[in-house]
Amino acid sequence: MNNNEALEYIKSTYKFGSKLGLENILRLLEIMGNPQERLKIVHVTGTNGKGSTASFISKILIEEGYKVGFFSSPSLEVLNERIRINGQNISNDELAKSTFKVKQSVDVMLSEGLDHPTEFEVVTALAFDYYNRENTDFVVLEVGMGGRLDSTNVVKDPLVSVITPIALDHTEFLGDTIKKVAFEKAGIIKENSVAVIHPQDKEVLDVITKKCEELNTKLVISPVSSIEILDADEFGTIFKVFDKEYKISILGEHQTRNATVAITVINGLKENYKILVSNQSIKNGLLKATWPGRLEVMCRKPTVVIDGAHNFHGAKGLAQSVKSLYSGRRVISVIGILGDKDISGILSQMLPLCNDVIVTEPKNPRKLDARKLAELIRKYSKNPIIEPNIKDAIYKAIDIADSNDVVLFFGSLYMIGTVRSILKTINK
Repeated sequence: MNNNEALEYIKSTYKFGSKLGLENILRLLEIMGNPQERLKIVHVTGTNGKGSTASFISKILIEEGYKVGFFSSPSLEVLNERIRINGQNISNDELAKSTFKVKQSVDVMLSEGLDHPTEFEVVTALAFDYYNRENTDFVVLEVGMGGRLDSTNVVKDPLVSVITPIALDHTEFLGDTIKKVAFEKAGIIKENSVAVIHPQDKEVLDVITKKCEELNTKLVISPVSSIEILDADEFGTIFKVFDKEYKISILGEHQTRNATVAITVINGLKENYKILVSNQSIKNGLLKATWPGRLEVMCRKPTVVIDGAHNFHGAKGLAQSVKSLYSGRRVISVIGILGDKDISGILSQMLPLCNDVIVTEPKNPRKLDARKLAELIRKYSKNPIIEPNIKDAIYKAIDIADSNDVVLFFGSLYMIGTVRSILKTINK
């Protein structure tokens, strides 16, 4: 199997949709020899911030000299970026090798009369195979959706289970109340282990605390309230926590909270497993960590920023960052959202900060039609420009921007990935 055949095979599994449940993935991995059981895993879930938190953790461990796998989703531009070791995407050859093994195992499942695994189950399985073959020291494993029934939750004994801020999202799968969502997220916590969490609303904290008590698991709440912001601009944030000074390059003061959760996780690894990590590695890792598509500056004059804020909580964080970083500057926004998101919540946070608005459409069947989005935006006394084609929307935004303006793309990560790829060609 070559790379093109591997990608075609993975693409062919899209038709099996998204299904929460562990029966299929457990059988698939069993046929493959359970590669996940030979990995040391830090498991990360949450509604917002889980990707950047996982990136901080991964980069700190890399700085200490460890070989670190990092599994994330969705991809912005290419599938390979979801499966990384020490910051490098899985190569096409290695992707093909692991995909071939997965396909052979899927064929065995089908011969047993079992359902075909979903795309996410296939990619999760090939990631475990790759990390095992490469003898990684650690794997930072980001949950796809939820936690309890997510394919990544085949992990029996993670070193640490991490939960970032929880809010309502994917309600059709995870439940329509914050307590139901919290129950699903808390499902990654395992017995006699360590759980590190970002501070949560009381309803959420009660669910997590109960879960930890039932499983005799140590619960550590990251001390984000003790963060002291020393300096912040559009190049990064300097802050103090744990009586030490750090700097992050990922923009947004809210990222100091994700960084503090990451430091708390590293402290947990040191205290509970005697894993060596110096404070210099923590400093270097935090500074070098990146997270594409999250307040990412693509170019300047004009300043072009992309951010995958696709729910109310994410939009609230983005709004705070825009206020602090770009106050007094004209903001031209380009918005594309999926139809099943909290559209009014997102718009209520962001539109008061936008001087000009262009609406477009993500390349996804769940997209919200640009004209319908424009109708909703007019309720906020804005008169949006409609450009359904993403490339046209990009050129329109840049064309009307002056050198001191901010062009801000936000909404669906599916749109952000397309925007990122196009902008990179423009900036060459």
